[in-house]
Amino acid sequence: MLFGDELPDLDTTTGYRGPTACHAAGITYRQLDYWARTGLVEPTVRPATGSGTQRLYSFRDILVLKVVKRLLDTGVSLQQIRSAVSHLRTRGVEDLAEITLMSDGASVYECTSADEVFDLVQGGQGVFGIAVGRVWREVEGTLAAMPTERVDDAPKAGANDELAARRQARTAG
Repeated sequence: MLFGDELPDLDTTTGYRGPTACHAAGITYRQLDYWARTGLVEPTVRPATGSGTQRLYSFRDILVLKVVKRLLDTGVSLQQIRSAVSHLRTRGVEDLAEITLMSDGASVYECTSADEVFDLVQGGQGVFGIAVGRVWREVEGTLAAMPTERVDDAPKAGANDELAARRQARTAG
């Protein structure tokens, strides 16, 4: 499927922790952490705010992570990927499903119709393509059985901290 089927609405208040995002995107936690720290793909549901905080990645974030992984696997440079991701950020989620990314190994091209894909391949430029709508379905299927976390369910500082509970009990009485 290059273009077509409608995709479901996404809940923007629900996110996935790092290990779940890694599993769904097929990347290592080290890659996830590096890409977040360098700004390639940052978590949009809840960013890290210090040591011990849990990042929460949206469905869209994980979709972009998987696209980045696919581009890396095909030999596209990280510099070209950064440029493509920067462009993808300006798009709405629905628009992402309509895009096919094509590459000749050096550059990344965006195609939004079957005619554009055909023209690119006919011109000899496109070597491979990534239908983002198809990647969407793969990520959706993987995440269906994975645990989610709501933004408002974030643990409060010290809520599960035994040391904090002892200090509070000591100062209270």
